[in-house]
Amino acid sequence: MQGVHGEAAFETLARANELERQGRSIIHLEIGEPDFDTPAPIVNSAIDWLKKGATHYPPSPGIPELRQAIAKNLSSVHNVEIDPACVVVSPGAKMMIFSVIHSLVDPGDEVIYPEPAYPAYEAAIRMAGATPVPVKLEESREFRFDLKEVARLITARTKMIITNSPQNPTGGVLTSEDLKGLADLARKHDLFILSDEIYAEIFYGQKPASMLGVPNILDRLIFLHGFSKTYAMTGWRLGYSVVPRDVFPTVALFINNSVSSTATFTQRAALEAFSKDTETEVERMVQEFRKRRDVFVDGLNSIKGIRCLRPQGAFYLFPNVTGLGKPSKEIADRLLTEGGVSALPGTAFGQHGEGYLRFSFANSLSNIEQALERIRKFVATI
Repeated sequence: MQGVHGEAAFETLARANELERQGRSIIHLEIGEPDFDTPAPIVNSAIDWLKKGATHYPPSPGIPELRQAIAKNLSSVHNVEIDPACVVVSPGAKMMIFSVIHSLVDPGDEVIYPEPAYPAYEAAIRMAGATPVPVKLEESREFRFDLKEVARLITARTKMIITNSPQNPTGGVLTSEDLKGLADLARKHDLFILSDEIYAEIFYGQKPASMLGVPNILDRLIFLHGFSKTYAMTGWRLGYSVVPRDVFPTVALFINNSVSSTATFTQRAALEAFSKDTETEVERMVQEFRKRRDVFVDGLNSIKGIRCLRPQGAFYLFPNVTGLGKPSKEIADRLLTEGGVSALPGTAFGQHGEGYLRFSFANSLSNIEQALERIRKFVATI
């Protein structure tokens, strides 16, 4: 565990909560979860299944009904044939990241991933004894991969490329050309691709391209998704993956030996996520996120020393704060203690995050407007 760091979001949340216990007013923009309730059809179904006694061990890779529903939904959305036998369910998408990397990556291997990045990628790579190889995401490219840089970093030890679109922490979205380019590199060098698409349904323009839409890639693609972000189910711990047929036994074996299985009643309830009523609630949530995004981006861009791209997906802003002349961590720490706004330094997502902050706009519009005023006052004191 030496050299492995925890998620800064939870650490910052704990500090913010402690300040609140001391009587301070804190606006929470650090944690990455929707501030909406889980859709009622899912909640009601969970209660019903609990009453029916769905509290015992399910099959290790997931109940057949949910695996079939996931495969049917993905096949319909992406116009590709997904075999339910290649679907694995896990207690959270993060567990799926660790399951896949520990199943496929050996000590001494190298894994290429985007940075700034969700911290679990680097942690899982290091804990598997492999070497993390970050590719810097540039603001000038709207935080998309530079395929030439990816190609330059591939060596004889490279085993996997990780993608994340829409992306945490930047909100960047990869194009279909980006994904096809990554797929070409994976084929040329015989690599796996782990495509984390947990924010796929949270977008504000054209629907994001998916790696599932790339032809002839399923034999080396690990597609990662889950119910946490789209359906406000972060605490339910329910993720899933589509893996190549020959990889399935290995990943399922890791699930079997690590967490045994995923709670039965949550899997039963998740079947309601594919209903029309639930889809309508998700659409309303995304519409509200869009309003918050626009107010927040416009507000930050009106503050001297801060500039912010308008993200096309997820619910994060990643503003450039180099104009404030201080390191990201110092700004984030002081913004919390002096300004009463809890955010994360860009360095919480890797060294290439220096010069940025991450704000989650999964908070009410009134709180975001109040946070903007606090940020404006704080910046004036620097």
